Amino acid sequence: MPEMTDSASALDRIRAEIDGIDLQLQALLNRRAACAQQVAEVKKAELLAAHGHVEPGQVNFYRPEREAQVLRRVMARNDGPLPATEVAHIFREIMSACLALEKPMTIAFLGPEGTFTQAAAVKHFGYAVLSRPLATIGAVFEEVESGESDYGVVPVENSTEGMVTHTLDNFVRSTLKICGEVELPIRHHLLGAPGCRLENVTRICAHQQALAQCRAWLEKNWPRIEQQATSSNAEAARLAAADATVAAIAGDMARETYGLVTLAAGIQDYADNTTRFLVVGREMVKPSGSDKTSIIVSTHNKPGALFKLLEPFQREQLMLTRIDTRPSRSQPWTYLFFIEFEGHQDDPKVAAVLAELEEQTVMLKILGSYPQAVI
Repeated sequence: MPEMTDSASALDRIRAEIDGIDLQLQALLNRRAACAQQVAEVKKAELLAAHGHVEPGQVNFYRPEREAQVLRRVMARNDGPLPATEVAHIFREIMSACLALEKPMTIAFLGPEGTFTQAAAVKHFGYAVLSRPLATIGAVFEEVESGESDYGVVPVENSTEGMVTHTLDNFVRSTLKICGEVELPIRHHLLGAPGCRLENVTRICAHQQALAQCRAWLEKNWPRIEQQATSSNAEAARLAAADATVAAIAGDMARETYGLVTLAAGIQDYADNTTRFLVVGREMVKPSGSDKTSIIVSTHNKPGALFKLLEPFQREQLMLTRIDTRPSRSQPWTYLFFIEFEGHQDDPKVAAVLAELEEQTVMLKILGSYPQAVI
């Protein structure tokens, strides 16, 4: 009996300590939120002093480089037992809630609801934003360009299937800038409506990319079942929710959105399958200390043009992270190069390379410098 009493007393002491910590956390969270509100007022006052008035939407509350710096510091100083990435996700939501006190942002993304693009938007901006699903990548660009949404999130590449060409093509004609990137591990599941039985499934639906990313698993386990490509995995999930003979390939967000159950989990062919998304906005981003720059260039069609294009990067020791080609569509057999590399356009080495490229190329378009993905 004394042992049980001692154990109960120990639990009571620990719980009391947790309650005390919770009180401190809550007080500090509200103190932080009050500081965020003060930041908003200071920004408005500065604009009012400079221009005599403040237009709606004129104050830029969101600072991508500042948030990246905060999250990096959170991860660097973390000493457990919570993993650094988990602590960073918590701070991500704190910053999202505080920013919403200043101005709730509207984020356009490639929809419908339940897509991996929505999951990427939530990962980058947190839940305290207004989400706006749109039918196409082009529609996301138009929505942000018009000012109807503050930022947009679009897919740009998958680790197994390569670049999303529609995104690259929209950058060619758009005035938007890249403001950030999001890397999202892609975990596909075979989903069905509650009560769906595997033996009754006659059709598997998914976006063409998802079908390709699960090709080997499907050939091994469902070689004779019809596969139907849909506009998105979320659309496939919607079809599965309405028909017990249809199974969908989609992720956790689609499963939760459409009330499905998991028939088989983690069916992607590669365990490290990852999709990278870009955040697009109307303004350039200042240096964060760990950045990338993306450009589009067109060279003269002559021998050695590509070598001459890449040589300045080697000379200045700038790390290339991506290079792809797209048809220029201005004349046959001419191409645009989509190039990404480490560094910010304000860095002296990067500025020198960009100046050299501008002299030697037919066209140079800087898509933006932005913080590298943190979490």
